[in-house]
Amino acid sequence: MTMPLDARADVDDAALLALYARGDAGAARALTVRLVPRVQAQAFRMLGDAAEAEDVVQEAMLRLWRIAPKWREGEALVSTWLYRVVSNLCTDRLRKRPRAGVPLDDVAEPQDPTPGAEARLQEAARHAALRDAIANLPERQRVALTLRHFEGASNPEIAAALDVSVEAVESLTARAKRTLAQALKGRVAALGYEG
Repeated sequence: MTMPLDARADVDDAALLALYARGDAGAARALTVRLVPRVQAQAFRMLGDAAEAEDVVQEAMLRLWRIAPKWREGEALVSTWLYRVVSNLCTDRLRKRPRAGVPLDDVAEPQDPTPGAEARLQEAARHAALRDAIANLPERQRVALTLRHFEGASNPEIAAALDVSVEAVESLTARAKRTLAQALKGRVAALGYEG
């Protein structure tokens, strides 16, 4: 019995892309199964909206399929190229969004009075504050921080995605952390943290 390509970890991304370019639909399925979950998570973390993230990932995958016949192996990793495309598409969408958020007074009180609701609201506020603070970071800092701390990408992978040195990635993530700490400093008590 032969295993489908999407179950074979021994075939690298570039080889799968080359197989797809030659008409192998199984290679496309394997590459999709391998890459989409990670870039879907990346897009969701950058955009905070599942439907928008799905649109971005679909567009990025379409671009990958279009360039498949022209792919030059060895110039970049397929995953790195895809991270960059998703990052750029997300950045484009974020730039088009209005900056103003919803006033707190317009947010409805939760209907469910069961114990633990306050804790869930507090956690949601923390996530929202962090998401907003991350959204206000300069683009390269935001991408480096997101890839490193939410996607688990290594510094060399991030460096390749951003086309910078590993040292620059370290600097970008350090500056992003300092900027986030400063942005959230005045909200420590409001977010329910001690000290």
